[in-house]
Amino acid sequence: MAKGYWIGRVDVDDIDGYQKYVQANAKPFANFGAKFLIRGGQFENPEGSSRSRNVVIEFPSYQAALDCYNSADYQAAKALRDPVSTGDIVIIEGYDP
Repeated sequence: MAKGYWIGRVDVDDIDGYQKYVQANAKPFANFGAKFLIRGGQFENPEGSSRSRNVVIEFPSYQAALDCYNSADYQAAKALRDPVSTGDIVIIEGYDP
């Protein structure tokens, strides 16, 4: 079974407010087996547009990635993120040859 991934690009407007989101997302991420592969870090953007922060989160399956995003716990965390940041999230199925 292919793993699932969240690919996020975020601009944070209020770091203190964003930290509340980070604290709140820990529970749903743990519940759905999330593992951070990329969380910030140095990057270059040789093509297209970018945001200031990049994140890649791995889940045991594509369905787990979707279920986490749609869970009540994550939606409560997202409600903390929305007013203090602007971002893009893609939920994608990994390659399973």
